[in-house]
Amino acid sequence: MSPVGAALLLLGAASLGAILLEYRTEEQKREGLELRLAAATRANAPAPAPGEAIAQARILVSAQQAARDLATPWTRLLADLEQASKDSQGQVSLLGVQPDHAKHNVRISAEARTLALAVAYVQRLQTSRSIEYPMLDRHEIRADDAQHPVRFELTGAWRDQP
Repeated sequence: MSPVGAALLLLGAASLGAILLEYRTEEQKREGLELRLAAATRANAPAPAPGEAIAQARILVSAQQAARDLATPWTRLLADLEQASKDSQGQVSLLGVQPDHAKHNVRISAEARTLALAVAYVQRLQTSRSIEYPMLDRHEIRADDAQHPVRFELTGAWRDQP
């Protein structure tokens, strides 16, 4: 390597170092300005009105409930309910499943062709791995339907608690 080439290489390396140092300094200035801007924005923000604070609290509670519902472990429960429905040979239809996280219970709404099928469905759920102590809470014969199905609700303790 010639002396001129070595000098150019050394000059280029020194220039690169200076540019990197300048870049780092400018980056730190930018971050400092962003922090000052955020602080000024918080300081100048008006205090929320009492009604707005209540609305924000309600939104927070709703968001927490939605997060809790999304975190609910549905897999085993739905598999057990599906198996109980298959065992009834399609004569029991599941209408709704409502978890109660505070009480660790689940409420199930369903419809069967007869009361005997509804009771048999509840008995099948007693062998379930995910529902403990399923109990028939109420039932009604649907007189407004030509086939007079039985709509029923049951509750049980949820073994696979969220």
